[in-house]
Amino acid sequence: MMAAVLWGAGLLSLMQVGFWLLQVRTRNAGWVDVGWALGLAIMAVLAAGLGPATPERRLLVGLMGGLHGLRLGLYLWRRVATDPHEDGRYQTIRAAWVTGTNTKFFAFFQVQALLDVFLGLPFLLAAWNPRPSLQPLEWAAAALWLLAWLGEATADAQLRRFKGRAGSPGLTCREGLWRYSRHPNYFFEWLVWVAYLLLALSAPWGWTALLCPALMLYFLLRVTGIPYTEAQSLRSRPADYARYQRETSAFIPWFPRKVEA
Repeated sequence: MMAAVLWGAGLLSLMQVGFWLLQVRTRNAGWVDVGWALGLAIMAVLAAGLGPATPERRLLVGLMGGLHGLRLGLYLWRRVATDPHEDGRYQTIRAAWVTGTNTKFFAFFQVQALLDVFLGLPFLLAAWNPRPSLQPLEWAAAALWLLAWLGEATADAQLRRFKGRAGSPGLTCREGLWRYSRHPNYFFEWLVWVAYLLLALSAPWGWTALLCPALMLYFLLRVTGIPYTEAQSLRSRPADYARYQRETSAFIPWFPRKVEA
């Protein structure tokens, strides 16, 4: 397991150096998100490749973590590469770092690589699970993961389709899953991490994987997810988004409320 951790730390650190160099050239720190997502896939594949668990369990680890990280990474790559504007979160950080910006971003990119290694804990625990066959919790993990993976992919596709439509600037997406949650992509992303917890729970010390969905929920609700996204939306379309906030659940999908105009 330590070999997988060290290989992961080294590979992810080198990958984030590459994305940091892209940041230097493009002045778009959004590349760190691409590296973070792809790093998850790398950690899952490393765990699946080096772990001593049964082949079916290691295949499950590699598919769940690998497909999730790869899909999210490619989606973010397309968004960062085609959008001429840097994400508002990183614009704020760049403005605050008056001097030594590239050096500070280098450290930030490396921290994201280390975070990926930590978040690879469920993959490592599952790939070192000595049980001879898949447990009911692992089958439940696979089912929940599939639901969450499809939900997140659907939410991302619906938002991309809305943004690509003429007349969408200045308006808020209320189509599909976005009618029932202001952040369905974040909700299903978190469910993916709950699935990873279930995947690890039948392994020795599997309960420690609870740290990962708990940390992701904290980030999404309190740090880099909803707070920054909503602040940016209110700046760009204040009246429309304020109404959307009153009508629509922030995180868990639910039926929209009726409010007066």
